[in-house]
Amino acid sequence: MQRLKALPSQDLGRLRGLLFDLDDTLLDHGRLLPATYESLCNLAETGLILVGCTGRPASFGQVLVRQWPIAGMVTENGLVSLSRRGNGVELHDPRSAQRPALQRELQRIASAVRERFQLTPTDDSLGRVADTTFDLAETCNVPDETVTAAISYAHSLGARTIRSSVHLHLFLEAADKASGAIHFLQHRLGVDPSEAVWQYAFIGDSENDAACFAGFKVSVGVRNLRGRFSLTPRYRTDAERGAGFSELARLLMAR
Repeated sequence: MQRLKALPSQDLGRLRGLLFDLDDTLLDHGRLLPATYESLCNLAETGLILVGCTGRPASFGQVLVRQWPIAGMVTENGLVSLSRRGNGVELHDPRSAQRPALQRELQRIASAVRERFQLTPTDDSLGRVADTTFDLAETCNVPDETVTAAISYAHSLGARTIRSSVHLHLFLEAADKASGAIHFLQHRLGVDPSEAVWQYAFIGDSENDAACFAGFKVSVGVRNLRGRFSLTPRYRTDAERGAGFSELARLLMAR
């Protein structure tokens, strides 16, 4: 992993857009600071296409697509995305026809995991479409050994899991942020998938960003990067969280 300033100018020059995580990347402990939002707006004014990629629920994405200068949001770790449609917002769920049955099965598994390990559902659960989540570090502090055991148990019941810096996600379909982002870029923006990995950068901070770190040629971790990765991002900012995002934004605007 190299410092961000080592990113070659030719790689910067071919970028058409930026994909970004929310918690502990754009946001500072859940808050969007004025300086970070200014960086986001300044990037949009350069013509770069901006897309959020988060484990947060579809309901978050619906609000942010309306309010922020972005092309869309990939939410629930790639399971569901949202984009603008005229004056409104359109939700894209590839498994919408099967969703009611999938939700029933997922809730059955989640109830068993919750009861066995005494985990607390996240306070954004009501806005979720395709996954369910437990709080690990947002309003509480769950020991790593408990999380590891809960993940193993969820897998034994047929669920898939992804861990972020603050939440444990349970879901039933194969999904990750990278495939969700590529699908969004291809089907919503008409970007060829083979070109997307070269033309779009990604910035994130935690384990649920690993697929994007591996998939996009310009991958950046903010300084507070944490987790166990099979492949780390190629570059890292000197600053943490929103200040790290702004550090990358300045580099992109100066190219």
